[in-house]
Amino acid sequence: MAQDRPLRAVQEALKKCFPAVEEQQGLWQSTVRDCQPLLASLSNLAEQLQAAQNLRFEDVPALRAFPDLQERLRRKQLEAGDSVLDKLAERLATLLKVRDTVSSHVEQVFQTYEQHATAVGIDGVLQPSAISPSVADMLEWLQDIERYCRSSYLKRKYLLSSIQWGNLADIQALPKAWDQISEDEHQDLVQAILLNVSFFLEE
Repeated sequence: MAQDRPLRAVQEALKKCFPAVEEQQGLWQSTVRDCQPLLASLSNLAEQLQAAQNLRFEDVPALRAFPDLQERLRRKQLEAGDSVLDKLAERLATLLKVRDTVSSHVEQVFQTYEQHATAVGIDGVLQPSAISPSVADMLEWLQDIERYCRSSYLKRKYLLSSIQWGNLADIQALPKAWDQISEDEHQDLVQAILLNVSFFLEE
């Protein structure tokens, strides 16, 4: 029916968006996991740097013949640390790309909705069906997912940007701090939403 076309247009936009979001969520989760061993490497390096700082090389007879050994060792450790930081920066760039891609998909759905909002009407937006949540609910869920990506990205970016080699204790605590971000978040948000729309997507 002609009067159903605007609603169908919005539903089709939603049906394209949710699978795209699911794909991006998979990339997000794998990237977050990829960061864990890198952060563990940084933590271990910080521990080694701390141990080297605490050791008085001149008090070890076997090391006295190498007066610049401590500085050379520190330089090598810092170079290794910078290499790990470069890899983490690449992962963070991937998270940013995921965030922006999700935002772009969500924006396209809202543009479609705004084009047809008047024709769809309030009743059409609020009315669920036997297998489909209401358009209003699905639009709200997409906004929830977008907010989640933005918030999580900012927290992780802030954590990585706070790394300073002068503060070894904080670097040693990085793996726990990274995992804490995940624990504080509603990690299952996206999966729960995708479950809610699973029958709708199969229509």
